[in-house]
Amino acid sequence: MKVVLYALSTCGWCKKTRAFLDENSVQYDYVYVDVLQGEEKERAMAEVGRWNPRLSFPTVVVDDRESVAGFKEDRLREVLGL
Repeated sequence: MKVVLYALSTCGWCKKTRAFLDENSVQYDYVYVDVLQGEEKERAMAEVGRWNPRLSFPTVVVDDRESVAGFKEDRLREVLGL
């Protein structure tokens, strides 16, 4: 399973999402969008927008087929099969 967390380095809900993934031994990559610059930031924001038109954080993308916007523990459990 490929899991990517798009987050902001200063976001409390993003930290809570990372903690949830860690506590449940989910392997994931993360991108702190607010620390990126230039084209790299533009690409990350375009990817977030593809999955979450509101461009809110955190946004979790699972297997390039489903996403969860915001910290929604029940929905995360569902899409991650926990």
